[in-house]
Amino acid sequence: MITRNPYIANLKAGYLFPEIAKRRREFAAAHPDAKIISLGVGNTTEPILPHTNEGLTEGARKLGTIEGYSGYQDEGLPELREKISSVFYGGKFGIDEVFISDGAKCDIGRLQILFGSAAKIAVQDPSYPVYVDGSVLAGAAGGWEGNAAGSGGYKGITYLPCTADNNFFPNPDLIPRGSLIYFCSPNNPTGAVADRTQLTALVNAAIEKSCIIVFDAAYSEFIRDPNLPKTIYEIDKAETCAIEVNSFSKPAGFTGVRLGWSIVPKAIKYSTGESVNADWSRIAGTIFNGASNIAQAGGLAALDSDGLKEVRKLTDFYLGNAKLIRDALEKLGIKCIGGDNSPYIWAHFPGRDSWEVFSQILEKCHVVTTPGAGFGPAGQSFVRFSAFGHRPDVEEACKRLEKL
Repeated sequence: MITRNPYIANLKAGYLFPEIAKRRREFAAAHPDAKIISLGVGNTTEPILPHTNEGLTEGARKLGTIEGYSGYQDEGLPELREKISSVFYGGKFGIDEVFISDGAKCDIGRLQILFGSAAKIAVQDPSYPVYVDGSVLAGAAGGWEGNAAGSGGYKGITYLPCTADNNFFPNPDLIPRGSLIYFCSPNNPTGAVADRTQLTALVNAAIEKSCIIVFDAAYSEFIRDPNLPKTIYEIDKAETCAIEVNSFSKPAGFTGVRLGWSIVPKAIKYSTGESVNADWSRIAGTIFNGASNIAQAGGLAALDSDGLKEVRKLTDFYLGNAKLIRDALEKLGIKCIGGDNSPYIWAHFPGRDSWEVFSQILEKCHVVTTPGAGFGPAGQSFVRFSAFGHRPDVEEACKRLEKL
């Protein structure tokens, strides 16, 4: 009989969000009359807006015609790749440096195949769980070192603490030489956004230490402060050391449609001189047959002038939710960050276990959140609130939080 992949056995526990869903189901079964409101998972709730939706509809219609039918598009429709470069990067990248995918999370998983089990890994702490769990599955993280309560980390991963003491930006001196650095801004879960000085320090450290940054910009369209970078490539020389992943999921409401992209500049080389871009193209063509052509038609619509207005409208809506949540928490004396240039609010409950706080909010307020400990050791004593919800539900949740 075939033996189990040992790297799967190294995963500490179940993935964070299914665990939250399990606890919600258990609570609902015990309290059948409770109306539970979720401010936990970052899943969009509002309908795709008309112009973008028409792009999806027209894309589907064309596939039913001889002249409009198209098959595999492994690296993405050329016109969409060109549009992404133009809209987000000022035309800086050729279409052979833009790779269309079925979402940023999926690309992050495939990137871990690109770099393999020998890669050194450094992650923001706290961070989106797939950076760590994906590294474990790729064999790059080693075994778990911690106690029975779940505190600790993987011995093959360098955790870069992001706390109030360092303005939620890691100390570049802690980054190991020759490592793969996972970095997200606006950050999930903290909602913190790195400024130009901070990102310059990160890029300089990556160049000096021969590292590659995987920069997750999935929430960049929520940035409203014009002084904050929306892409790592606003930083000088970032194209020599950084891969950027992004997504239509949150700004265009495509969580169920599935469409994203990665930028892999040709200037990035391995220590032995080979092209990272060429290897990524090979992987994309080998294990991925491309995003849905219907989704890509919707993506094109989202990036024309009318579509970009819809993106702004939708992200403004969720930022309005975020402001309501943050204001409600701060009225209770709870310190928060995020919620201004990000759809996430990172709320601090000093000295308390974050799963305990999660349970208290669920039991007293019937509101689902996300415990900070699920995002890494530095997430302990924090809870993440998500602004993805219908406005009446968010308003009701804010009233219920007064019970804390």
